[in-house]
Amino acid sequence: MDHSRARILYVTDLAYPARGRRYCDEDIALSARLREEFDVALCHPLDAAALMDGFDAVVVRNSGPVLHYQAAYDAFRERALARGVRVYNGLSGKADMAGKGYLLDLTAAGYPVIPTVARAADLPLLPEADEYVVKPLLGADSIGLAFVGREELPGLEFDGILVQPRIRFRYEVSFYFVDRALQYALYAPRPDERWALEPYEPTDADREFAQKFVDWNTVGHGIQRVDACRTPESELLLVELEDLNPYLSLDLVDASTRDAFVAAMAGSLRGLLAGEV
Repeated sequence: MDHSRARILYVTDLAYPARGRRYCDEDIALSARLREEFDVALCHPLDAAALMDGFDAVVVRNSGPVLHYQAAYDAFRERALARGVRVYNGLSGKADMAGKGYLLDLTAAGYPVIPTVARAADLPLLPEADEYVVKPLLGADSIGLAFVGREELPGLEFDGILVQPRIRFRYEVSFYFVDRALQYALYAPRPDERWALEPYEPTDADREFAQKFVDWNTVGHGIQRVDACRTPESELLLVELEDLNPYLSLDLVDASTRDAFVAAMAGSLRGLLAGEV
């Protein structure tokens, strides 16, 4: 190992069976590119807390939903914060990294987000819809998500759940950022095929939409994915702000875009290692 180079612990679950995605392929390819500049070792998320002291920084990538190993993840966070370990993404994120409660905050603040409530008393604040989405406050990868009819709403037990109207959107679109700079965008033109993504050229209005959520968040160095849906009225609404371990679909962008992303990520990591805010 060249000790003049920074040592990166790259956290990934290569065996996680993600629907419609190949976590292992993306992380093998991305870690190989980062190895051109850093000394990189891959480890499973369950091993991160035990290994991280031997590295200059920890990069959390496609590690799977942390609810599958919540206690171990909480222990990792606590230890990393206590020891001042440099973690990428930074652990200060207030979006998916902290659960889905940010959807309530954004709704209350008037951001363009799918309206979300967490109390029975707030149900009248939601627009009327034929169906509603019920999702866990702590959830990921559509785990625990359910659709209910309007007549079922009064019977819901509001204990760790969120409720939203079900939006019959035209398509979903994702914007991929390194730090606060947009790198590329992809969209799923068929609503029933979330991960059948194609290149998307964002308009100035699209860029402004996505940027406001990244600017709202408190991630300094890191990767964020802004997921949105296009309504029948052409409005963009936030679906999710992923700031923990967003899948990047790097295999679906062209080589120059992929090169630019890797360069931006490497630069971001250099900033983290240098202590830049």
